[in-house]
Amino acid sequence: MLDTCKKQKYIYFVTGGGTGGHIYPAIAICDKLKEDLETKKIYYVGNPKNLEYDIVSKAGYEFLPVNVSGMPRKLGFGLICWLFQLQFAILKALFYVMKYRPNAIIGTGGYVSAPALFAGVIGDIPLMIHDSDAKPGIVSRYIASNTKAISVAFECAKSYLKSNNISVNGNPIRDAFKTLTKEEARKNLGIKEKTTLCIMGGSQGAKSINSAAVEILKTLSKDYDIQIIFQTGKKKFDDVTKRLKEVYPEYESDSNLMVRPYFDNMTEVLKASDIAVSRAGSLSLSEICACSIASILIPYPHAAADHQRKNARFMEEKRAALYLEDADTTKDTLLIAIQQLLDNKEKLSQIQKNAFALAKLDSTANIVNQLKGIVK
Repeated sequence: MLDTCKKQKYIYFVTGGGTGGHIYPAIAICDKLKEDLETKKIYYVGNPKNLEYDIVSKAGYEFLPVNVSGMPRKLGFGLICWLFQLQFAILKALFYVMKYRPNAIIGTGGYVSAPALFAGVIGDIPLMIHDSDAKPGIVSRYIASNTKAISVAFECAKSYLKSNNISVNGNPIRDAFKTLTKEEARKNLGIKEKTTLCIMGGSQGAKSINSAAVEILKTLSKDYDIQIIFQTGKKKFDDVTKRLKEVYPEYESDSNLMVRPYFDNMTEVLKASDIAVSRAGSLSLSEICACSIASILIPYPHAAADHQRKNARFMEEKRAALYLEDADTTKDTLLIAIQQLLDNKEKLSQIQKNAFALAKLDSTANIVNQLKGIVK
């Protein structure tokens, strides 16, 4: 006898953008939804002029464009123009809602997520948000009372959001962080089996980190014989290499150094690393913890609501990272921080263990299960 009762399949809108900290969690959610047999279709709502367009296109998801920029912080004509822009973006998103009739919408933060979430409220579509930071962003705080479910990365974030259905899931990360081994990652990158340091300031790079790091690469390579993977940021690569040629003319022939503007697959880079010098975006911290890395965190001082400093202080309190202020980052202070880990293997190992203890490797699956719960 044939089973005529077919399971219902669901359509999802995923939205979030502007920075990798909003985009990569969204992609991880998309990838996990794609694996689910009850998923019919996934649409990504974002700004075609932003980073999310290229990332989403490479990932193979259908992109629904809305044009919206960040809200001006000062009263004036610019704010009035922005309000009109936001209204048009919401109308565009509402058109998508009426056309495709999603069963649920999930937003991962950033101003880009606002139009689709507001359109979901108007169209009576079940909403869920995931916020990565210790203090949730403006969109998350504003839309929280209209959601069916909320996911957060930090316990302390709950106090900022009005909802009776909040889960502390950690950040959604790609499955490769669970399955890829350190040996495989190093083989894929073509580097040796030895202590490896990753220096990164995000996709755009960080001037303070780059300026300090470039001065100490030779010392780290020659005196400590460690490998250094250095992501400079696309816009800052030329400045870094120009200075590097001045302080270490032979750097290109040093097999311990890998200096690149950007890595498409940061999973391999982080899985290959033992120590990281990094900004303190929440997603970066989740990935660092998942890879059991001892990190030196240098929070971006101008982050919205100072969330990077809060993230970094949380890690420091858990003895899962070292902390360095951006204003205090020099070649001397950075070298001393790195030396603390290289010269004390016991300390290095303990920080790595403490970081891994904070990892939530099943976060993406838990978020997707929570999302599915609001459509059933």
